[in-house]
Amino acid sequence: MIVLVHGVPETADLWHHVRERLDDASVALSMPGFGCPRPEGFGATKDDYVDWLVGELDGIEGPIDLVGHDWGAGLTLRVATAHGARLRSWAADVANLLHPDYVWHDFAQIWQTPSAGEDFFRDQLTQPAGDRTAVFEAFGVPSADAVALAGWVDETMASCILDLYRSATPNCYATWGQQVAPTEAPGLVLLPSDDPFGNAAQSADVARMLGARHQVLDGSGHWWALQNPTQAAAVLNEFHASLG
Repeated sequence: MIVLVHGVPETADLWHHVRERLDDASVALSMPGFGCPRPEGFGATKDDYVDWLVGELDGIEGPIDLVGHDWGAGLTLRVATAHGARLRSWAADVANLLHPDYVWHDFAQIWQTPSAGEDFFRDQLTQPAGDRTAVFEAFGVPSADAVALAGWVDETMASCILDLYRSATPNCYATWGQQVAPTEAPGLVLLPSDDPFGNAAQSADVARMLGARHQVLDGSGHWWALQNPTQAAAVLNEFHASLG
């Protein structure tokens, strides 16, 4: 079973186009608070989300091929390094998240700053939908998908984003780095060539640290699952087929 995990600011619908093109059965998970309720008492820290994902995987009949994008990639990398026996394989973009020298991007630094993060989302949620859509279009997201992506953000998601990013300072390696080593399950690091939030050199370093393959997605940006789902599915199909 292929299990797909989205990132920020997204829901499981991110994977719709890719899933239509996958050779094997798949399921897309929505992180708590992202297009679904935030459970009462859920802290929305990075480790809370890892625990949530492990619990979800334990309820899915394997073998499991885990695929993560953005923060879903961060969770995938953590599961692969700390709970790898649950997986047949894993694939993730932005592996630079787990590099010891990783520095959070500008948006993340705003979200990690008390008051500034709250002000950011208060402003975003009062903007016309067209303005928010234009931001995603500027990153190369097709118009129809950009409309959907902009509409996914609400107050619940915003609160989870703030708690998630504030749990990951100065970076994920600071608390997860001790278990960065070759993974039990084979892995694939995806390198979208036009991802402004990626870092090809750092991601390739992390791939080597984890004993994983890495592959460039030429012409794709951060939202490769929406920009070029045919390319994305082909890469994943080829990787999964190679596992035997």
